Amino acid sequence: MNNITPNTINIPRYPPEFQQIINAKNQNFVGREFVFAAINNFLNQSDRGYFTIIGDPGIGKSAIIAHYVSQNPGIVYYNVEITGKNRADEFLTMICTQLIEIAQHQGSKNLTPNSLDFTTENSGLLSLLLQEISARLHPEQRLIITIDGCDRIDINNQARGSNILYLPRYIPEKVYFILTRRPFLANQSGLLIETPSQSLDLSNYPEQNRADIQEYIKTYLNESSHSVDASAASRRVRSLSEDQHLGDVSLNMTEQGFNDDETNFMYIKEILAAINKDIYPPNLQLYYQNHWEKMNLATSKQQPMALQVLNILVQEQSISIEAIAERLDTDEYEIKVILDKWREFLHLESIAAQIHYSIYHASFRDWLRQQLESKV
Repeated sequence: MNNITPNTINIPRYPPEFQQIINAKNQNFVGREFVFAAINNFLNQSDRGYFTIIGDPGIGKSAIIAHYVSQNPGIVYYNVEITGKNRADEFLTMICTQLIEIAQHQGSKNLTPNSLDFTTENSGLLSLLLQEISARLHPEQRLIITIDGCDRIDINNQARGSNILYLPRYIPEKVYFILTRRPFLANQSGLLIETPSQSLDLSNYPEQNRADIQEYIKTYLNESSHSVDASAASRRVRSLSEDQHLGDVSLNMTEQGFNDDETNFMYIKEILAAINKDIYPPNLQLYYQNHWEKMNLATSKQQPMALQVLNILVQEQSISIEAIAERLDTDEYEIKVILDKWREFLHLESIAAQIHYSIYHASFRDWLRQQLESKV
């Protein structure tokens, strides 16, 4: 399937730091056709709107956006994960600058960076630019703005109750926002919008995710510079895990190769990169360390209860709030508050009419367990 979206406008030149991320994330990209098909369906069925890609850490959201942008010249791109770019003022300045260039290319004589006030108090300027561009688009054209990493936005300096990054509540025809973010609570989306919207949760497509992972592994192992079979990769990483005393991080591999159930691109990428090295994948360890720090920060007011909850989670495949509360002899509400704050790192599953919680990936769960055990 062709993942190119026809008739996007052809302008933006991305800042160097954004172009570097696009290039890096687009390397060895495979599959994800079901995502691109869903995006194109939304664009074809809605005259404007917000499309949100939701997925666990490491499942490949950023790579999807990077590839989509690389295949569709003219799409506006913004990445929140770059240091300093997670604030509304940075977003509005950079996006509005790109939009002014688009408006000028369309023939607008009234919009220049020097003549406009880059206010960060609301999305007034952003809305003005979107309206200006929309009015000049040809019937078959669209303006698409992508924002990668909405879960990393710093909302502390925004007006209370405002949309994340002051994204507009209403948008004009032929204007679309494509967002990526980790799982979140429905009442904490940070967006109040009155325009067509659709979400695609990658966790609802396990078969497609597994197929894409297998294709990624096959492509990697078939390259001459990575000439090693999957069994050797499995044994090598298991050895690394034991040497580093980090538990069975190869839980999702078998002696025959990588487990067919694997769906996390970040994990596979870093494990493959460590095949010929004598250290536990440093990027994976740093990635997990950042997760843990964010979890600790989110529940700093609930310590030491949060630590007790985490100790239970890392020992279980999945467990209900009721079971955790019973073990700790505490109120279920207190447990729910903690788990809600960790939502982006948890899987939720309904079992026998109860919601069961689990750490989003076995490798991260095992890493956390080792960290906790080392502190005893």
